[in-house]
Amino acid sequence: MANHVAENAAVPSGTAFAATYLAETADLVRSLSVDEIEEVAGGLAACRAAGGRLFVLGVGGSAAHASHAVNDFRKLCRFEAYAPTDNVSELTARTNDDGWDTTFKAWLEVSRLSRRDAVLVLSVGGGDLDRNVSANIVNALRTAERVGCSIFGIVGRDGGYTAKVATACVVIPPRHEARITPHTEGLCSVVWHLLVSHPQLQVVAARWESEAVDA
Repeated sequence: MANHVAENAAVPSGTAFAATYLAETADLVRSLSVDEIEEVAGGLAACRAAGGRLFVLGVGGSAAHASHAVNDFRKLCRFEAYAPTDNVSELTARTNDDGWDTTFKAWLEVSRLSRRDAVLVLSVGGGDLDRNVSANIVNALRTAERVGCSIFGIVGRDGGYTAKVATACVVIPPRHEARITPHTEGLCSVVWHLLVSHPQLQVVAARWESEAVDA
């Protein structure tokens, strides 16, 4: 895309850095695929209409995104949704007793994941067993594949395992190599806020939008 900030440009300081970061963000927003986003929105709406549940998976900063997203999907979209990382006692017990790599897989199995349900992955890399990155996401997705449920993702780089197996996936391209993680996590929040505001999904208005505007 023309006029985007060079990926290998020297990192500026002070206000110049803020301008560069915001310019990179704007460039990435323009590069997002509207078609990919619409496919995810439609797939999630179909899952909800069929009586399915939504399981949102994320690690690190994306675990915080998962918790926030679950709140919005439940409150604004009337979608039965859960994040395994919200239960720190179960998560740490499973990690301690059985290992980190199977934490999400076991959680989904106990939750009786079925073909009516959906899994939404929020991740910078999307999971990669060869690099031993987010192996618990990969194992969870293999469980989802086995039961035949829908898989969605908002991921960065090439999307990793998530993008390979997803029913629909939004990939945030790595256009600015020096800041892949903050840009991916920042725009992940933008995309899922778009989804919970999407007319195919949103049922209840957010608080401030529902307030009467004073004349």
